[in-house]
Amino acid sequence: MGWFNGAEYVPIDELSSPRENHMRRVSLLPLVFLIFYEVSGGPFGVEDTVHAAGPLLALLGFLVFPFIWSVPEALITAEMGTMFPENSGYVVWVSSALGPYWGFQQGWMKWLSGVIDNALYPVLFLDYLKSGIPALGGGVPRTVSTWALTVVLTYLNYRGLTVVGMVAVLLGVFSLLPFVIMGLLSIPDLKPSRWCVTNLDDVDWNLYLNTLFWNLNYWDSISTLAGEVENPRRTLPKALFYALILVVLGYFFPLLIGTGAVPLNRELWNDGYFSVIAEIVGGVWLRSWLQAAAAMSNMGMFVAEMSSDSFQLLGMAERGMLPEFFGKRSRYGTPLIGIVFSASGVILLSWLSFQEIVAAENFLYCFGMILEFVAFILLRIKHPNASRPYKIPGGTAGAIAICIPPTILICVVLSFSSNKVMVISLIAVAIGLVMQPCLKFLEEKRWMKFSVRSELQDLDHEESIHSFVG
Repeated sequence: MGWFNGAEYVPIDELSSPRENHMRRVSLLPLVFLIFYEVSGGPFGVEDTVHAAGPLLALLGFLVFPFIWSVPEALITAEMGTMFPENSGYVVWVSSALGPYWGFQQGWMKWLSGVIDNALYPVLFLDYLKSGIPALGGGVPRTVSTWALTVVLTYLNYRGLTVVGMVAVLLGVFSLLPFVIMGLLSIPDLKPSRWCVTNLDDVDWNLYLNTLFWNLNYWDSISTLAGEVENPRRTLPKALFYALILVVLGYFFPLLIGTGAVPLNRELWNDGYFSVIAEIVGGVWLRSWLQAAAAMSNMGMFVAEMSSDSFQLLGMAERGMLPEFFGKRSRYGTPLIGIVFSASGVILLSWLSFQEIVAAENFLYCFGMILEFVAFILLRIKHPNASRPYKIPGGTAGAIAICIPPTILICVVLSFSSNKVMVISLIAVAIGLVMQPCLKFLEEKRWMKFSVRSELQDLDHEESIHSFVG
């Protein structure tokens, strides 16, 4: 299967995830669409790449950028997610390589960046509706609507991951279908010469790179749902592969249609411009469908992101990094306290602007990814014999090589951060540095109860068994 062909599958007995006895588990198709919504949700929001750099660089960006960033991140997620098929995800990767202190920092930064990201989606949903309902443009009605929408979508997460997965599939089909129809209708109007327009002297590199980065990251988020997946050691790599194809095609072809079917005016290429193109190509009915699809897509991204954020907190509790009450599940098998905390964070951060949300989220996310790359390489060195049902070929040298391009990109993205975003993000990082010792103090004083699930994977114990059997 494409870039999974060279992978090494280690023959082992299929191990179950830590919680095998609760509710139905997520199968391949819902998992593909959960990843799709974790990463993308469709081409809504990519219009800024054309505004920032013109058609040629926008199209090239969504062809080249995935190989620099998305493919390495997805490959690492496939290896590490099948190595640790549990809900702490990237937290246990870093903890196993660098110790529980840095594992906690990873969990804090990733959870916070996820919650910041999720605060964006109710706002965008209302932005698509305010043209028809002007009262949603601001004031008390907008605030009440934001909170009400957050409560409704949070309830979907409470009802179970299989419900969220089914909703993701339905929303994905509904959101992508209008672009298929728009593509067919636009064929007579396509002019390939429009795709080649560029002006390197007039490129907003900050907007261009941040938009690409924001629309193509978060592949690792699905790792915090690995404990809920049916046969994760085989299902997860397949789902990542299919989702990668879906995400890239879901960006590239709408851009190809939009830039080729209408005369270029870069100033018009802002959020929501695809709906204008839909009206030009197909009429008011197609514009209405696309606007509804954009609104629904934001719902899909919200429920997928909240699932990952809340199950991450549950996974951290199962690893003894958070108080035991974070591991409490509802009768639907969902992380009750994790959902409440994640929803509260979304409401508290909903006052931030779109640009501030994207920039702050990217900054924190970059810090977390650096820890992931370091953990990935160190685990290859420290635990070479650990069970890896899916393994990227190339040994340690290959592990280092695959991390170099995305690390360079991270440095470039961070260099474009404003001073305001940098200060706010560093304060957030500092809070995590202090929070972990405070939690340890509470544990030592026995003011809060912490516990570790006995059936969770222990690499040192596993390798000693491998050595004994060998």
